[in-house]
Amino acid sequence: MHRFLVVIEKSENNYSAYSPDLSGCVATGSTREEVERNMHEAIIIHVQGLREDNLPIPGSDAFAEYMAV
Repeated sequence: MHRFLVVIEKSENNYSAYSPDLSGCVATGSTREEVERNMHEAIIIHVQGLREDNLPIPGSDAFAEYMAV
């Protein structure tokens, strides 16, 4: 099993998500739940593509931290 950081952002009309560890792996959705489902599927497809192309699956090096200012 692989674990990847996913960043979810709310815009005016929808949500978007991406993983810093998986370049180009993105998803959108009209709700947070929808974007989470779509991103989960996008990651599965992305990793399958890497395997099919005999490319390494990157490690999860990204992390997130809130900072109080």
